[in-house]
Amino acid sequence: MNNPSKIKEINNAQEFKKFYLEDVHYSYCAECNDIEYAHGSGFLEIVALEDIQKLQNQHVGHQVRRKFYSIILLTSGEVAENIGHQHYHFGPQSMYFIPENQIHSIESWSEDLKGMLCMFDADYFLLCIKHQIKLNQFPFFQLDKVPFVNLSDRETQMMQHLFWKLNLEKCQKKTFNDDLLVRMFLNIILLEAERIYNDKSIAETFNLSRKEQLVAQFQLLVNRHFLEKKQVTAYAEMLNVHPHYLNDVVKEISGFSASYFIHKQLIQEAKSRLLQTNSTVSMIASELNFVDDSYFGRFFKKLTGLSPLQFRKQHKHH
Repeated sequence: MNNPSKIKEINNAQEFKKFYLEDVHYSYCAECNDIEYAHGSGFLEIVALEDIQKLQNQHVGHQVRRKFYSIILLTSGEVAENIGHQHYHFGPQSMYFIPENQIHSIESWSEDLKGMLCMFDADYFLLCIKHQIKLNQFPFFQLDKVPFVNLSDRETQMMQHLFWKLNLEKCQKKTFNDDLLVRMFLNIILLEAERIYNDKSIAETFNLSRKEQLVAQFQLLVNRHFLEKKQVTAYAEMLNVHPHYLNDVVKEISGFSASYFIHKQLIQEAKSRLLQTNSTVSMIASELNFVDDSYFGRFFKKLTGLSPLQFRKQHKHH
């Protein structure tokens, strides 16, 4: 088994294809030959698990950190994978989920594997869904919840149809409104998965270490309070730990500093306001309590690669 010491970071669909499907002469899907997303930096791509499975031996044991969300529908076969600090074995008629920035590795995939993988980033989801519906509110994307759900025959058939419809609409889109329909099908898949997830009683106990529990609690608090609490010290006080200890544990478990998660939420909020309101950059910077416009601009560009005005121009189509 390969055991590279360095975690491979995969930032987008092109890097995913290069890493998992290099030198493969078949397409992502049977409907089209296009893997490019032409509108801005957000993306959504779908690939058959069979295509990845043909080359999976090249990637067994490789740890990767995907800078986007993944939804996997498994219709037949079995997989063993590590997601974060947990090992999982998934069988047919199941869905599992990998949140952005989570360390992930493949341990084994059976030869009869079939299903679909959908990957998308937060920007793509944000372009359609109002900001109050946040990706991290879905239970299967939260660190203190199990990242999978088992499906009945009927639920599997429904999800297969939704994935097929999502892929079909993606391949046939010609206008921005067509692309809105693609995003709506993505949201339907997430909402249906959440409904099934909440209705089922999962027998396995999901045990987190004390440090993992602390990080999960911290992230949940940030999700709820980032607008009024922007300092790590405030969260450390809520969790009854020293700020340095909180930062060290968050860094150890997630690979990022505690302040990164606060900043990330602020930037997601700023993106939402840039796309869904007519507020000026100065107004948004003031509302989010940044020191001044220039600091906000530099901070925004550091995390997104674009200035606030460039982001608005690139993503706001109407």
